[in-house]
Amino acid sequence: MPNVKPLIEKLEANQILSKEEFYTLLTEISDQDLLYLRERASTIARKNFGNRIYTRGLIEFSNHCKNDCYYCGIRRSNKNVPRYRLSEEEILHCADTGYTLGFRTFVLQGGEDAYYSDDMIVTIIKSIKKKYPDCAITLSIGEKSYESYQRFYEAGADRYLLRHETANEEHYQKLHPPTLSLKNRKQCLWDLKEIGFQVGAGIMIGSPHQTETNLVEDLLFIKELSPHMVGIGPFIPHHQTPFAKETTGSLRQTLLLLSIIRLMFPSVLLPATTALGTIHPEGREMGILSGANVVMPNLSPTTVRKKYELYDNKICTGDEAAECRYCLEGRLNRIGYQLVVDRGDYKPFPNLSMSDKK
Repeated sequence: MPNVKPLIEKLEANQILSKEEFYTLLTEISDQDLLYLRERASTIARKNFGNRIYTRGLIEFSNHCKNDCYYCGIRRSNKNVPRYRLSEEEILHCADTGYTLGFRTFVLQGGEDAYYSDDMIVTIIKSIKKKYPDCAITLSIGEKSYESYQRFYEAGADRYLLRHETANEEHYQKLHPPTLSLKNRKQCLWDLKEIGFQVGAGIMIGSPHQTETNLVEDLLFIKELSPHMVGIGPFIPHHQTPFAKETTGSLRQTLLLLSIIRLMFPSVLLPATTALGTIHPEGREMGILSGANVVMPNLSPTTVRKKYELYDNKICTGDEAAECRYCLEGRLNRIGYQLVVDRGDYKPFPNLSMSDKK
């Protein structure tokens, strides 16, 4: 087995790896070297953020979606999903609860639901901002036009999450219906960046038909995009999708990719996802110890949480918002980290020298 430590140190020195080097790192890393990589990533995160973990209050406001992505539990063709939509008043109530609990970022996430016009989204953004001007708003509502994104930004939205899922066209087509294209997905990300959003891309680890070569392409695309946030979590099948019998993404590979991203982007906002906590009881803690610095407890009403089921066995669907927040706080305290009352904006840090890092 080749020695991959020089590749890890090359990433630490802010040098991009070649396709061949990334492939070697992904396929040849030993358990011992993975532990070393995770330690280096954790050290860099600690150097830049201390033991501070940023929280985002997740508000899943609609599980209607016009799309039919093959991996998603709320895909249009799934007729067994009890659909729901939150009103502006209900969304604001979630924000009220979150603000009291110390959240200073709200993530408005939903399927691509035409019921919520641009005017409605703008009104919701402005209402939250008027009441809580010290808070950030992140949108995660899919592919829109440049003009729509511009309106949301001007209304006060700060960030936008749009996971690209895969940077390989052939792989993209195996995950999505013909109505969706990787070209458009990438263009949306570039549009969001041009407008001025803090932008988040990301991938599912272990999605059906994914290869290590695909992951190399993802890393190179993420490097090119240079996003402010990167969402990485394991693929988890949903029993009412075409991928119901596919294998769940691996914990090991997810932690590996989290640590690589932290070395590539010392300042990036990197969540330890709910999906990671779903495949392992201590998955989110392991993500933090691999370089992640963000968690996203759920603020959605408990009456709708089980209905926003993108994948099977999602955790925390029955917990009240306060339970989610204090449970996470206790978990992170036990590994030496603390949740902070902070917007948690992206702030570029100067490149650290190798001596600083070690």
